[in-house]
Amino acid sequence: MSRLVYCNCSFARVLPPDVKAQVLDGLAASGRAFDAVPDLCEMSARKDPFLVQIAQGPVTIAACYPRAVRWLFSAASAPLDAEQATILNMRADSAQSVLDAMGKSD
Repeated sequence: MSRLVYCNCSFARVLPPDVKAQVLDGLAASGRAFDAVPDLCEMSARKDPFLVQIAQGPVTIAACYPRAVRWLFSAASAPLDAEQATILNMRADSAQSVLDAMGKSD
């Protein structure tokens, strides 16, 4: 089963607030385990070791643009495996499409 990670994008505030709220509420209501992180950008800047844990296996990440998320992990010396990582774009996609994709990430 793929690990689910939700980024709240707390510092940049580039994600639509309604999409962030709906995705978080949907994940919480799903009953599935997930990790909610405050801000992947900030974690990357600090080279947070949790990013290495996230990158070690199958993962579905709800965050921002996939290229940006991949760069953040690489900058933190925790590159994501293209075969094992799915990145969903809450900046451009609807909350429902993100939730649908996260539900299929088994």
